[in-house]
Amino acid sequence: MIAIIDYGMGNLHSIHNALKKVGGDPVIISDSAKLSGADCVVIPGVGSFGDCMTNLAPFKDKLFEVIDSGTPMLGICIGMHVLFDHGEESDSAGFGLIEGDVIRLPRGVKIPQMGWNELRIRRDSDLLSGINNGDFFYFVHSYYCVPVDDSTITASTDYGVDLAAVVEKDNIHAVQFHPEKSSSKGLIILNNFVEMVRC
Repeated sequence: MIAIIDYGMGNLHSIHNALKKVGGDPVIISDSAKLSGADCVVIPGVGSFGDCMTNLAPFKDKLFEVIDSGTPMLGICIGMHVLFDHGEESDSAGFGLIEGDVIRLPRGVKIPQMGWNELRIRRDSDLLSGINNGDFFYFVHSYYCVPVDDSTITASTDYGVDLAAVVEKDNIHAVQFHPEKSSSKGLIILNNFVEMVRC
């Protein structure tokens, strides 16, 4: 079972349908106890950092438990942001699973970034198997993650600054873009995640 966390703010049905399309077994859950039986966990993305952290609070203990057990996790957009130490948007603490901050996009670019941008792959990754440098993905965000450890960045993109588009640390995987809205390339990434869970 792929547990999609319903914290009242995510693109639940689009990510559910996309995961089902690639052969996954997604279930939308609003009860943290149901995380215990999950083969993997997805935190979908939409919303502000502070509100997301407030709404995710009931899931925190169980989420940490399943991550510590090695269960794969995928964070999408704001679901990526909350994995970090701190969010500038609402001056809120994140989960601190990846060291670093989430800061506002630089002046001089249109905010929010809303559209297609290409990936620059930095290192090999099972999550990005079948994805090439220059492939385009759909982004919608006003803030971006700045990891302390650059080695956690699997791929980046340029939008006024070279920003982390994919980060990975052990069994934690996260993407700034929306794979469920990124056509065939996004489905490749979701399929890769499902296959990683099966292995």
